[in-house]
Amino acid sequence: MSVDKNISFQIYEKLTSGMYMGEIVRRILLQMAQEAALFGDNIPPKLEIPYILKTFHMLVMHHDASPDLETVGIKLKEIFEIESTSRKTRKLVVDVCKVIATRGARLAAAGIHGILKKLGRATDSPDKRRTVIAVDGGVYKYYTFFSKCMERTLSDMLGEELAPSVVIKPANDGSGLGAALLAASYSQYLQADEDY
Repeated sequence: MSVDKNISFQIYEKLTSGMYMGEIVRRILLQMAQEAALFGDNIPPKLEIPYILKTFHMLVMHHDASPDLETVGIKLKEIFEIESTSRKTRKLVVDVCKVIATRGARLAAAGIHGILKKLGRATDSPDKRRTVIAVDGGVYKYYTFFSKCMERTLSDMLGEELAPSVVIKPANDGSGLGAALLAASYSQYLQADEDY
């Protein structure tokens, strides 16, 4: 099923995954271009192409630490053929990336918290077993703002007492099965270490 035909399905994934966050940013930028002339009087034609902006591009622009946000300007030119932008415009683009990444990270943390609650691991109990969450995918691994925000949000939701007993580990093989095996093996390792 193509992404476009899948429009009303997997909504949670679309708010949190690397496959869709760049597209959300593109749609916001397009709306800002249409309603507030963000890129001038004319809407850049490439800004209207679905999925042209990848989450990797979003990450690169969001992490631009240069004083004039030069990387943002370069990416806008490369992807959308927008020749020149002011620093104010580039800062707005970074702000949009930050808002979408923050929302995605917080929603991902809320999903993890929901699973922990369902498993009975999100309440303070005398059983202080460690819980390991293995996360796979490039967004968590490379988008440091996203991963730190997700971890901070989950920690806040769990509270001071419980947060230290939940460990998030990146799964480096890129598969759900690998993530599950990593979590299981690391949990066994932690349990054995505590028993020792």
